[in-house]
Amino acid sequence: MSVNIAVVGSGFWGKNLVRNFSELGVLHTVCDADLVVEANVRAKYQNVLYRLNYADVLSDDSVRGVVLATPAISHFEMVKLALEANKDVFVEKPLALHVNEGEELVELAARRGSVLMVGHILQYHPAVRKLKGLIDDGSLGRVDYIYSNRLNMGRIRTEENTLWSLAPHDISVLLSLLGEEPQLVTCEGGSYLGKDISDVTLSQFCFANGVRAHIFVSWLHPFKEHRLVVVGSEQMAVFDDTALDKLVLYPHRVERRDRPLNAVKTDGEPVSLEIAEPLRNECREFLECMVSRRHPLTDGSEGLRVLRVLSACQRAMEARSTVSIGAKSVAAKKPYFVHATATVDEPCEIGEGTKIWHYSHILKGAKIGKSCIFGQNCQVAENVIVGNNVKVQNNVSIYAGTVIEDDVFLGPSCVLTNVTNPRSQVNRHSLYEKITFHRGATIGANATIVCGIELGSYCFVGAGAVVTKDVPDYALMVGNPARQIGWMSRHGHRLADPDKNGVMLCPESGLRYQEIEPGVMRCLDLDENSPLPVEMGTGTRSYDEFKALGSLQGAAI
Repeated sequence: MSVNIAVVGSGFWGKNLVRNFSELGVLHTVCDADLVVEANVRAKYQNVLYRLNYADVLSDDSVRGVVLATPAISHFEMVKLALEANKDVFVEKPLALHVNEGEELVELAARRGSVLMVGHILQYHPAVRKLKGLIDDGSLGRVDYIYSNRLNMGRIRTEENTLWSLAPHDISVLLSLLGEEPQLVTCEGGSYLGKDISDVTLSQFCFANGVRAHIFVSWLHPFKEHRLVVVGSEQMAVFDDTALDKLVLYPHRVERRDRPLNAVKTDGEPVSLEIAEPLRNECREFLECMVSRRHPLTDGSEGLRVLRVLSACQRAMEARSTVSIGAKSVAAKKPYFVHATATVDEPCEIGEGTKIWHYSHILKGAKIGKSCIFGQNCQVAENVIVGNNVKVQNNVSIYAGTVIEDDVFLGPSCVLTNVTNPRSQVNRHSLYEKITFHRGATIGANATIVCGIELGSYCFVGAGAVVTKDVPDYALMVGNPARQIGWMSRHGHRLADPDKNGVMLCPESGLRYQEIEPGVMRCLDLDENSPLPVEMGTGTRSYDEFKALGSLQGAAI
């Protein structure tokens, strides 16, 4: 798979992304409207295409990944356009400026089966990775308090305040270290250089597990300070990105046998870390996810969590009051149904109205859309993406590497695979092959789908068929190996022979279909990417009636 990358925006931070992707050997295009930038890029990167217009990047099929280092106000529209152009996307923080926009992007990426990654670079810092490991394995004891200072003199923004400019990285790390979102948020800000832009903000957080935290950010500070402190019951940890020793542990303790309490201090103990540039780690993560199709550490859902907290901080600052964001979501009834015998591993995403029935198992990292149904004894593996209104019948396992778009039907005991040449002695966990079920596809009972293929929109695979190659849209497939014997309508009826104009008619809906070129079927009355109109979504006549009609028209399956 080609992983050609286009970096859009080559200014203050974008030039660092250009350098890294060039050194990784995947930089294909740089896009920036600044002619001075163009001259510099052409001089330094002779074998790279240069584009002045973003539309030219999106229309270039040789570009598979788009990296956006543009102003935050542009992120939503530019990410959306890239996803709609079937590109994988790495966008600098924040994901968007509004929660509903972030939700739309995450849902769109899931539907498209695209990689969506947010540039929360501290998550790729060796010190932060080590710190999370120390917290997770209990080395610090119980975490009581976390604070982060991100202070400097300059780079002063006029289009966004310090909260949105500087705090996203620290919020991302905070949520990662604690593994949950805060319940309560307060935030105060001060505007000294302009009326409406806060140059200094202090955000405070309360978590359900009792941890409290604050994040202090400013671009009006006499010296640079990037420091995060974790206060644990057994040890304290200091991550200082400006220091020679990036991560230091302090095994301080408090003697409690006498009053008053006595603090016993000790010398700091530097922690050995791998030598790696965080940005290089971040760029590699994007490339690896493009190839493996797994979710990045800072995927769209992680970016959305940060966006929710940022939005809550902004509301708290404007209202000068405490904002509740976690308490309601923790106490609220989940918007989906899980039977008592089913297992759902956290974290995962399950949409509203979805039902998971007896003895089924949803593994962590799975993303399942709205109004889906999983029958008895189903399994959805890690990082599988399932769209909306998907019906999965009993005894179906959906393995890693599978992407299922909206309105797909998987019949009872159908078999999916993700390795063409499996051997028990050969570990291919990082080499899973992809199966993509495009919108509206139907797979019959006991059919087998061999990996590495795509099944077209509204195709229909008969019971027991063995599918070994790509299936066209609307194709009717039967046999072993499966072969195409006709075309199916969106309502699941075999289409009769065309009339003199080449048009085929669905006997139930009356929708017209035509083979617009050899092997390419299209509905003349509806867009393939649109859901059925509500009035067409309920059957009104039994299949026996249509069988009789089909035998007269030569359209029976």
